[in-house]
Amino acid sequence: MSSDASLDGVPAIAPTHNGVRVDRVVTSGTFELDGGSWEVDNNVWVIGDERECIVIDAAHDADAILAAVKGRTVRAILLTHGHNDHIGAAAELVSATHAPIHLHRDGRLIWALSQDTPPPDDMTDGQEFHVGDVTLRVLHTPGHSPGSCSFHASAMHVVFTGDTLFQGGPGATGRSFSNFGQIIESIRTRLLTLPSGTIVLTGHGDATTVGAEAPHLDEWIARGH
Repeated sequence: MSSDASLDGVPAIAPTHNGVRVDRVVTSGTFELDGGSWEVDNNVWVIGDERECIVIDAAHDADAILAAVKGRTVRAILLTHGHNDHIGAAAELVSATHAPIHLHRDGRLIWALSQDTPPPDDMTDGQEFHVGDVTLRVLHTPGHSPGSCSFHASAMHVVFTGDTLFQGGPGATGRSFSNFGQIIESIRTRLLTLPSGTIVLTGHGDATTVGAEAPHLDEWIARGH
């Protein structure tokens, strides 16, 4: 586990707003789908002030995530999508924090592939979550999976994109329940329309910005999935 006060690959690091900050926890485990298994490192994002926070994704290691929470009240656990590497610590986090957990309705089928418990509360496009005086707005960005969502914190000039947009292009779409044309449309209409200085905090790997990625859209389309 690592908790970063800085975010790799972005010049204006560790975005803050009126005492609200973003911390990154990197956890390690496996991603399993379509009979395959891959070792992966996941970014878990904890956004909050000294009293309360929101956790984005529940990847692999609940203890590591709780160490970053540092005893604060967890207002919500938001899941970018239902792949097992993003939700494996969900039950432990809910048990430890008693926080509500949210997944887009279209993510229920993938949730059920790895979880025996009922799916979390439905999350809808445009829904808002609040921590301190920062608002996180849900952007439904399907393609990597049907229920994939991003979370835009406009006051902090940050968007959390899960596995929809990475440094260097879109997330993978060569597996079940994914669609390359759909992820391109999500990126084109929901993410690249954000201000160019918006910091993109991803589900794996380094951060980037909307302005750094936008010029490459046609290259990604030509490259395909």
